[in-house]
Amino acid sequence: MMKRAIERNLEILGEAINRVLQVDEFIEITDARKIVDLRNNIIHSYDTVSDEIIWSIVIKNIPNLKKEITRLIQE
Repeated sequence: MMKRAIERNLEILGEAINRVLQVDEFIEITDARKIVDLRNNIIHSYDTVSDEIIWSIVIKNIPNLKKEITRLIQE
């Protein structure tokens, strides 16, 4: 259940960033395209998604993304 919840949240993040980029393609979000690509990979190729990669993203990338989003909201 936890794995599915994490994947779902990554899907939501990817979709949200995709929509933000459609409004302002110059907004600065590190690896925005990769985040959207991950969302697409989870949705369309879920059987090839590596648990290790997902966990690595959660541990290494999500904290930085949170900082960036917080900064953008405050601007």
